[in-house]
Amino acid sequence: MADESHIEVETRRHQMFPVLDAPDLQRMRRFGSVMRYAAGECMFRAGEPGLGMFVLLEGTVGITQRDGLGHTVPIGQQGPGQFMAEIAQLSGRPSLVDGHAETAVEALLIPPDQLRALIIAEADLGERVVRALILRRVALIESGASGPVLIGPPNTADVRRLQNFLSRNGYPYQVVDSTLDTDAAALLEQYGEATLLVACPNGAVLANPTEDALARCLGMIDSDAHDDLFDVIVVGAGPAGLATAVYAASEGLRVIVLDCRSYGGQAGASARIENYLGFPTGISGGALAGRAYVQAQKFGVEMLIPAEVASLDCGGAAHGEMAVYLADGRRLRGRTVVIASGARYRRPDVPRLHDFEGRGIWYWASALEARTCAQQEVALVGGGNSAGQAAVFLSRHASKVNVLVRGPSLAASMSRYLIDRIEAAPNIELHPYTELVSLHGDPATGLDGATWRSRQTGEAYDCPARNIFLFVGAEPETTWLAGCDVSVDRHGFVLTGAAASGGFPARQAAALESSVPGVFAVGDVRSGSVKRVGGAIGEGAAVVAQIHQHLAAQARIA
Repeated sequence: MADESHIEVETRRHQMFPVLDAPDLQRMRRFGSVMRYAAGECMFRAGEPGLGMFVLLEGTVGITQRDGLGHTVPIGQQGPGQFMAEIAQLSGRPSLVDGHAETAVEALLIPPDQLRALIIAEADLGERVVRALILRRVALIESGASGPVLIGPPNTADVRRLQNFLSRNGYPYQVVDSTLDTDAAALLEQYGEATLLVACPNGAVLANPTEDALARCLGMIDSDAHDDLFDVIVVGAGPAGLATAVYAASEGLRVIVLDCRSYGGQAGASARIENYLGFPTGISGGALAGRAYVQAQKFGVEMLIPAEVASLDCGGAAHGEMAVYLADGRRLRGRTVVIASGARYRRPDVPRLHDFEGRGIWYWASALEARTCAQQEVALVGGGNSAGQAAVFLSRHASKVNVLVRGPSLAASMSRYLIDRIEAAPNIELHPYTELVSLHGDPATGLDGATWRSRQTGEAYDCPARNIFLFVGAEPETTWLAGCDVSVDRHGFVLTGAAASGGFPARQAAALESSVPGVFAVGDVRSGSVKRVGGAIGEGAAVVAQIHQHLAAQARIA
């Protein structure tokens, strides 16, 4: 076993840091320009926008990680035939590491747009490059020695909030426990009322930051106007939105994707999806979403995540132009808009629920929450596939998982394979005809128990669960459509095709088109969708043909 493990590590390292031969380097030359650096000169620095991918022709470069607190850790050296980049360089995002020339260096610099062109034009070479970029980002995440430093007491609501945000966006980070580290405690004390500090790689320190403030400090989102007219504006980066982006951009359309939280949507938080075609052993929602996110960038999709959409202006739809307004005041123009904003889990009518959100009440079940539930009794409310996946995942960590459903069983809303797995788990107990009625504890210290009640007998049961996971129904994310005449059903989901009304004097709306010409809807937000990852991806692929038809019709009118 030890030999097999060693071989696996060496194979992964070989893929992570491949050495290109002379023919490879020659093929790359047309995509970049030769740069020269003196010994000791900095080539790129963590926290600063990346110039692109450096391919070493001569010399040696030292790669180091810097944590924002002045600590520097060597990663290794790169020599001739090797290249320096990771996923951030596909889109010109800030570097996560530092690179200094240890000797005189001659390197081929390939900027982001040309890097994407290389990956597409040179398929076999591009495959090796993309694999290395992905593995390097994974290694940085696993190392826990790069990216921003979260300084504060661990397992507090704010620390876990930012941990979840960074994890969901595939961004490396590290946590310093201010209750154990005297330097961290002293730094925290300097900021008075702050309960959490974040040191960004560029040296900036944020006190109690929002996700948006942290994202801007890390360069995850920009402040550019983005004044150009896009062919497609996709609102939502779940499976449907990412599929739309990948297929549209691969066919030459200019695409921008917006999401207020992270890529992946609800599916991105799934511990394991086992009925998605082509993955017989299953795949985590995060891994599937992460691959799609990289794939979209490969084809040149612009990503604004996190970026909250405030409204949609359809006034110019008849003339082939609409506007999406962001909460930060920016205005994006698009020939078409794809509503892929998904649905969020409902908040059940339970007193003090809001007080404990992020302090024992969760709407997802990631590895972060699972670790805090180790050998504890927990409760989960819901009977859909997401609830089933979460219950199975949590059962590997918690001593007991109580699953509460309002109906008689799970059969009406959950896939059979998940029901079988729940029934086979000795530490999962199903509570049919049961509802959550009250929460116990102090919001300052977190949840310390709950009460649920049988809807048949009225009998109440007190449980010491300090963590409760809610996967109750779904409400469409469509409030941003209020200023645009997009027809929705009685539950707020967007109507499409024959069910959509108005706006079409000469033709019926296309199958995935809303009541406003040029505005389409895919995935969970669409009325009548199957609410499955495979279905969402299929709709994302199918809508691109309808977008082409709409753009062609607009071109004929013009």
